[in-house]
Amino acid sequence: MDLQEYAVGLDIGTTKIVAMIGRKNEYGKLEILGVGRSKSLGVHRGVVNNITQTIQSIQQAVDQAEAVSGIKIKEVTVGIAGQHIRSLQHSDYITRGNSEEVIDQSDIDILCGQVHKLVMLPGEEIIHVLPQEYKIDGQSEIKEPVGMYGGRLEANFHVVVGQVASIKNIYRCVKSADLDLKKITLEPLASADAVLSQEEKEAGVALIDIGGGTTDLAIFKDGIIRHTAVIPQGGNIITEDIKAGCSIIEKQAELLKTKFGSAWPGENKENEIVSIPGLRGREPKEITLKNLSKIIHARVIEILENVFVEIKNYGHDDPKKQLIAGVVLTGGGSQLKHIKQLAEYVTGMPSRIGYPNEHLAGDSDAESTSPVFATAVGLVMKGLEDGYLNSKLEEQPVEEVEKEPVVEVDEIEQPEPEVQESKKRGFFENWTTKLKDFLDNAE
Repeated sequence: MDLQEYAVGLDIGTTKIVAMIGRKNEYGKLEILGVGRSKSLGVHRGVVNNITQTIQSIQQAVDQAEAVSGIKIKEVTVGIAGQHIRSLQHSDYITRGNSEEVIDQSDIDILCGQVHKLVMLPGEEIIHVLPQEYKIDGQSEIKEPVGMYGGRLEANFHVVVGQVASIKNIYRCVKSADLDLKKITLEPLASADAVLSQEEKEAGVALIDIGGGTTDLAIFKDGIIRHTAVIPQGGNIITEDIKAGCSIIEKQAELLKTKFGSAWPGENKENEIVSIPGLRGREPKEITLKNLSKIIHARVIEILENVFVEIKNYGHDDPKKQLIAGVVLTGGGSQLKHIKQLAEYVTGMPSRIGYPNEHLAGDSDAESTSPVFATAVGLVMKGLEDGYLNSKLEEQPVEEVEKEPVVEVDEIEQPEPEVQESKKRGFFENWTTKLKDFLDNAE
């Protein structure tokens, strides 16, 4: 059988874990071959707090994706979020030995490498070093320095930092589920790839990804990432409020939120009532949709106001930094009724719901194009774009692979793609490899 090139995105969220297999079709669009989804039991606010349960949830999602696609998954691109993520701005420069030679990729790699050596707080590690704008011999606002002449190469960087322990825990879960971790990427960056257009990134846009445990923010202007933040509040907090406010169990609260919930109380009339069955023969509870909306409204306002504080921290009030394209809402929380209108009310900016269908093939099913899968689609795109096409997986029934695992692994791992990839590998990819080696040796 011919080996084909795929990428697998693994979205380890607070409420769900999604494994998605995709490849590029002949038109350059993303074709989703299989999606596996399981309830996330060992993750709290984006951070793994139970290794065993997380491994089981990952295996369940992966098994489901394998069954749908008939493909054995070996390598995954994983998203990272959580309340431990923070970002900072940093400027750095290098002085080149020979200013008569043109600047090439190796100079940029050396400059990025310097930033990776920054001393962080104890227990923290740099996840991403994202160059924003370059300056060559005093000439500023250069977006692409390769091919230019100059002695002093300077750049502003957006640096994303996370807890070493959290990153190691994710790696341990992935490895224990018999998978190879090929890349860790910040979830809001993956979601942005899936739902934002280049025009929006140029004009200025804030992507708000409302997940179960966290709300992720990514701000773009002039096509460059300007600000990222992770707010430790999401859809689960709304469910908890409904549970406490209506004195019902969590399962009922979640159903109420998704079926009848609205972020705008003015839409509901006083006499609209929903009846909740009582537990074990108890009397049913009657809840007015007006009160339900008031509970949801209060919490969504709080989440959006926290996001707006971050947008102000970026400097949205400065005319040069204005976000002309406004706000794009995605993630499971964006499916709440009237949340778009509430976002416009809080931020004073135009908003839309972000669906990951722009890059997907036309025959994709409705499930894949839901905002719930925005991060997973973005992770698959990252896996394909960044040269992680080494996941050459053999298309065959999964059962056969399980019978003869040693033979299949040998067949899959024969190609050595390192030579082709070495030129394009960034420093974070090298860091992931070093972390992998360190953990392997530690065992």
